[in-house]
Amino acid sequence: MGVRFQLISPLPRYLALAGPTASGKTAAALAMAQRWPVEIISVDSALVYRSMDIGTAKPSAAELALVPHHLINIRDPLQAYSAAEFVADAKQLMIDITARGKLPLLVGGTMLYFKALRDGLDEMPRADPAIREAIALEAAQHGWPALHAELARVDPVTAARLAPADSQRISRALEVFRISARPLSSFQTRSAQAAQAIPGDNNTAPGQALAPFPPTDQAAGSLLISLEPTDRAWLHQRIAQRFDAMLAAGFLDEVRALRARGDLHPDLPAMRCVGYRQAWEALDGLWPMSELRDKGSAATRQLAKRQITWLRSMSERQVVACDAPDALDQVLALAKRFIEGPP
Repeated sequence: MGVRFQLISPLPRYLALAGPTASGKTAAALAMAQRWPVEIISVDSALVYRSMDIGTAKPSAAELALVPHHLINIRDPLQAYSAAEFVADAKQLMIDITARGKLPLLVGGTMLYFKALRDGLDEMPRADPAIREAIALEAAQHGWPALHAELARVDPVTAARLAPADSQRISRALEVFRISARPLSSFQTRSAQAAQAIPGDNNTAPGQALAPFPPTDQAAGSLLISLEPTDRAWLHQRIAQRFDAMLAAGFLDEVRALRARGDLHPDLPAMRCVGYRQAWEALDGLWPMSELRDKGSAATRQLAKRQITWLRSMSERQVVACDAPDALDQVLALAKRFIEGPP
């Protein structure tokens, strides 16, 4: 099928702070908010859900009151929220925040959202129920790791960023390939075709992929600061400590309350969030509750690894070692230079 690229109007000037889970993004963002007139736009696919506070490490009520936050608690866990919806919401918020005389500060770890905002969206094949069902049957027979191996043969770029058990994304990637004979990653690559793009109406729908769009950078009115560890063990320790804190704060009770609603199930995007999936399975008795801490921490480490892989593909980012003693000072210095200009 042909691909219809959309021309995308320039984004307002903005500052972005990205990084893997537990890298210190919230603290750094709040420190910026104390110094400059910003409003925070959350770039996090889990924070959009209401009643999911502990397991998502959602900012506290006191932290949310310090500075305006957007795209937090905007969906019920029964609802999905796509990258296309994020782009539309974030762009409008950025325009509104700029009109109020403030600077949009985008903060989060959902790299697909960052990339979609930066690169735009491009149409790809619509879902085919028959092909999707065939893939599900193959998975039931052979397991998702086997289908992940198949994906690695036809689309190694996409397979490299997916976990072997990431059933939803593996299924979609194989479905796209079987429909179009093109790897999913080919819909997510910048190219010169953007220059000959056909103007669109900018009404993107869920199910669209990333389209070519020039990367944003400081010269174009944006700065992406990336918090990345030089020592993975440091990050892994913080992940374990944070998961322990979540358990102590009543994370299991939070999941029990979600289960008690009766209308949620483990295949929903909200319930596939790291930590929630493992807690749901433990409560289902799929493995001993004593293993929850280790399984939850391991899944979070895998998420962090994928986040770092995404970040390394963003060549325009300014990297700050989040495990450095002066990491916050470095972040603030970069932000100051971007916001106020060189001394």
